[in-house]
Amino acid sequence: MSTRTHRVPETQRGKRLDVAIADLDAELSRSQIGALIRSGHVSVADSHGHPAPKIKPGLQLVGGETVVLQLRDEEQPSAAPEAIPLDVRYEDDDLIVVNKPAGLVVHPAPGHPSGTLVNALAAHSETLSSEGGAFRPGIVHRLDRNTTGLMVVARNNAAHRILAEQLAARTLTREYLALVWGHLDPPNGVIDAAIGRNRRDGLTMAIGGRAQRAAVTHYESLETYPFASWVRLRLATGRTHQIRVHLQHVGHPVVGDPDYGGLSAVRGVAPVHRLAARALAATMNRQALHACRVAFDHPRTGEPISVASDPPQDMIAARERARGVG
Repeated sequence: MSTRTHRVPETQRGKRLDVAIADLDAELSRSQIGALIRSGHVSVADSHGHPAPKIKPGLQLVGGETVVLQLRDEEQPSAAPEAIPLDVRYEDDDLIVVNKPAGLVVHPAPGHPSGTLVNALAAHSETLSSEGGAFRPGIVHRLDRNTTGLMVVARNNAAHRILAEQLAARTLTREYLALVWGHLDPPNGVIDAAIGRNRRDGLTMAIGGRAQRAAVTHYESLETYPFASWVRLRLATGRTHQIRVHLQHVGHPVVGDPDYGGLSAVRGVAPVHRLAARALAATMNRQALHACRVAFDHPRTGEPISVASDPPQDMIAARERARGVG
């Protein structure tokens, strides 16, 4: 076992333990933090050294505590090169655009110490930017593990900073395709609802959650089927799980989404279509969400760059099944 020790600053007063750890230790995801806490691998002592009697993710901190994390040695993350296939859609001396498959975690962290996109990138490229930290080299923005599609990776720090500025200014455009339950009303529009950490579990996100931040998603219904829709979405902000949370919020979760209602939406389907809806749900073992396009100005030349990617076969098959229902 190895340990990591963090001193909780006064600025963390009032925060939950899992949220504070996430702020203090960028190498850990919130799901990993929750698992460590629940398995008894996190200890907390106040400023006088007195241990907290009961450690749970929602423990409220006052500042000044010492938090100790115990990690198994095999959980230590590594950004070492690994021979993992990469689908590269654009590449030059400053950046790479990769098409990420489902199931591939973006960067190493306890729980996923290797076998990640970063490990694949380290084998592919001799240089990656260090702006994202030791275990996130080159990573300008992320995708969820089971969301597929395009990601922009920086090969040097200058490119990373410029791309990050474009991301913040919303001039780095990201578009997605999704298969969702039901029909959006209106069929084209904007979802504007702040997102924060879910107060119930501290791991998923929710509308109006803790430490909420503004979130805006533009959507366009491309095709409608008896109980589902093929939708294009564009992010105006980039909050964690934004599209998935927003679509659940308006009553049209992404088909197959295990965290945000995508497995249970068949309950709202008309009786005549329920068998077909269940069959559709069975074709997707993940959220039917794909990052289909990225567009930005090249960080060195200023030239407009646009890269597109068709959705993977599982999404196409699910769409065809929905389309074929009479």
